[in-house]
Amino acid sequence: MTRVGFDANLQMLHNEIARMGGIVEKQIHQCIEALVKQDETLADAVIANDDLVDNLQKDIEDKSIKLIAMQQPLATDLRNIFTSIKVATDLERMADHAVDIAKIAKRLKNEVYIKELVDIPRMAEIVQKLIREALNSYVEANLNMAYEACKIDDGIDAIYKEVFTELLAYMTKEAKNINQAAQFLFVCKYLERVADHATNICESTIYLVTGEQKDLND
Repeated sequence: MTRVGFDANLQMLHNEIARMGGIVEKQIHQCIEALVKQDETLADAVIANDDLVDNLQKDIEDKSIKLIAMQQPLATDLRNIFTSIKVATDLERMADHAVDIAKIAKRLKNEVYIKELVDIPRMAEIVQKLIREALNSYVEANLNMAYEACKIDDGIDAIYKEVFTELLAYMTKEAKNINQAAQFLFVCKYLERVADHATNICESTIYLVTGEQKDLND
């Protein structure tokens, strides 16, 4: 394989990751919409589309292995390839959490909610923004964008603490609220984990550009 061909294949990897990221971001949006609207059909669509994300991850891994096998990559090339695999893995795990939330939406489809869902969709919007910014930093190999994207996570953590306190109050007020409030807490926890994986992508970008391992999930 020529150098031009190798670079073209690397670019194809990045394009597939960008596509995968777009699907995952949509999954996050749809699972929360399914929860808010108690839409079982939409929740089922999120669950069904998980196979698409899984297949994309496998495809990215296969192409990465073939790239290594077909040419002796430079150290920077190896970093690029390994980073692609790591980012794809983080995206696949985000999609898994979207499925977790969709399953909760299905469980609660016939219940009258103990409160209007306002903070959870707000938290999800910030998570989606973090995903977009993290992926942009990766695709553009932009160090500053990676660090700036990580700052978004602070807003997610703040909302999580607010919602946790509020739902705990609902649980202690009446025993009948416990199950539903607990389900909403799981949703928030899954969103927080999605944000952690998005932060991992920022870390991968930093590693790609500098070769340094950074832990930004403090």
